Amino acid sequence: MVSLLVVLFFSVTGITLNHPDWLAGERTTHLTGRLPANWKSGDSPDWLTVAEYLRATHGVHGNATDRTSTPTDASITFKAPGYSADCFITPSTGEYRLTVAYQGAVGVLNDLHRGRDTASAWNWLIDVSGVFLTFVAITGLGLLVYLKKVRVSAFVVMTLASAGVVLVALLVR
Repeated sequence: MVSLLVVLFFSVTGITLNHPDWLAGERTTHLTGRLPANWKSGDSPDWLTVAEYLRATHGVHGNATDRTSTPTDASITFKAPGYSADCFITPSTGEYRLTVAYQGAVGVLNDLHRGRDTASAWNWLIDVSGVFLTFVAITGLGLLVYLKKVRVSAFVVMTLASAGVVLVALLVR
């Protein structure tokens, strides 16, 4: 039953990944503001203070990544499945522009399918699912060897389907 749920999840999200225009739902919000006076430590940003301020003020979430800082601009990005928030800061004034993009439930599921912007526990779950589904597929093929009535026709269908997949892959290159 677990393998059926895994197959269902990856098959449905595979379809939604292939046709993102079918399911609209991305929302983008633009916000502005000014960071508190203690947002810098010397000439460089105190990224923890910046991140916690944005989390508390605007409900930003996800992993804080891609921090950059120059004398003329600074930025920090927050990423989570189906979600991103990009903050661009003017170091001289502490003013910022925050763009938050949420792709909806389907975007979250699609990012979970890819393992994008997820925790390591989710990546392990994807790997375990892959190993488990490989085991299920190999045991299913192994069972065909012992089923004399359908063995030949099953292997013919499998060979033709495999050739069809290779042919399509070669045509779309």
